[in-house]
Amino acid sequence: MKNKKLIIGIAAVAAIALLLAGLYLIFSPKPTEGAKEITVAVMVDGETKGTYQLQTDAEYLGDVLEQEKIIEGEDGQYGLFIHTVDGIKADEGKQEWWCLTKGGNNVDTGVDLTPIQDGDSFELTLKVGY
Repeated sequence: MKNKKLIIGIAAVAAIALLLAGLYLIFSPKPTEGAKEITVAVMVDGETKGTYQLQTDAEYLGDVLEQEKIIEGEDGQYGLFIHTVDGIKADEGKQEWWCLTKGGNNVDTGVDLTPIQDGDSFELTLKVGY
């Protein structure tokens, strides 16, 4: 009897996981193929330090930013962790880190998993404090 309940419970959890994965695949933002133009602003201390108008065929933001040598970082368990943007290195000793936003809104994906579409505007902002 206990084994039957355990098997039913495991099957229910697996079914829910598959359903959630399917919903994510259906409703998650998709990259656009072909030529696109995007804007990337670099923000430090509330000021714009640089703005890039980028033309690319890349489908994900991290690809174009690395190709253009705008960012440097290292791969981690959550994707690319940005250390340097436009030559400005985040100081971990001061708890500095680079925040990615799109049109002023937080982005739910890492830079290497953020799909891009023609006309998108992104900001990379140096933040202090974890």
